[in-house]
Amino acid sequence: MTTKSTTSKPPIWYWIIAVIALIWNAMGVMQYLGQAYNTEAWRSGYTEEQLNIINSMPAWYTAVFAIAVFSGVLGCLALFIRKIIAKLLFWVSLLAVLIQMGYSFAEGHLDNMGMTTAIVVFAIFLVWFSQYASRKQWIS
Repeated sequence: MTTKSTTSKPPIWYWIIAVIALIWNAMGVMQYLGQAYNTEAWRSGYTEEQLNIINSMPAWYTAVFAIAVFSGVLGCLALFIRKIIAKLLFWVSLLAVLIQMGYSFAEGHLDNMGMTTAIVVFAIFLVWFSQYASRKQWIS
């Protein structure tokens, strides 16, 4: 008995986007791990004032950071195995990013608007891309 596949073969640019997205989200995981383990390499990228601000963030903020980056990586892995769960994972990541950036904005802690904007735009793009891939039946 054979079953007909409900997915179609994605174009090469699908895989290119998936790789770029995985690299982007992996950088986020590295940033999170550097912060969580308070590594010297991570600390060297910040001023004492910035480190004090980061260290004064509430625990839930750090948890939201973890949710944002790890759900993003899992979403990318879902793209690689062409699973529709990528859509949900990217939505979770976007929601976490918006909570994280919204809190930082409300507290006046956004000193790099360019990176903040890039993070939000990329999260929105990945939600859109996963939905597009679903409509094209590249993921199921």
